[in-house]
Amino acid sequence: MEHVTLTTRRLLLRPLEPLDTEAVFLACQDPDIQRWTTIPSPYERQHAEYFLERVVPEGLRSRTMFHFAVEPRSGGPLLASVNVHNHTGTWEVGYWTVKEHRGHGYATEAVGAIARWAFGALGVQRLEWRAEAGNEGSRTVAEKAGFVFEGVLRAALMTRDTVRDVWIGALLPSDLGPSSADAA
Repeated sequence: MEHVTLTTRRLLLRPLEPLDTEAVFLACQDPDIQRWTTIPSPYERQHAEYFLERVVPEGLRSRTMFHFAVEPRSGGPLLASVNVHNHTGTWEVGYWTVKEHRGHGYATEAVGAIARWAFGALGVQRLEWRAEAGNEGSRTVAEKAGFVFEGVLRAALMTRDTVRDVWIGALLPSDLGPSSADAA
């Protein structure tokens, strides 16, 4: 599949690439990103290199994962990362925001854009959001992007040798309005 670039009113979403290694490495030093995601902790440069040189291209080739860098539309630093990925037949969204850029609605805007793209370009019929129970920041982004909270999956996440509960929500094309499936 060709590289896809998406734009919103304020943002440019472009495929993550090896040139983003330093920015991803630095962003993932944030204790909150390490706490609430499943990235390795401590997060080392080799993790960013492997992710950007192997995981991202393989996901694109297999059409099972699409990872985007989120930047200001007018140019500037990495603000966030968003992705859609197919996990055992279910499409999910994932994201994190660089610490100093939180609270400006970038993740919400980017998640909305990638959801519309997934519904249109990939034919996704249901997009799920999952987060470890207690991750209020992730839940706020998901709900502002239109995801409907559906409940708790008990003991559904093994992370760092601990079983944790997971919040789950979903977004359907109809949740975004009648033209969302055409807005790719």
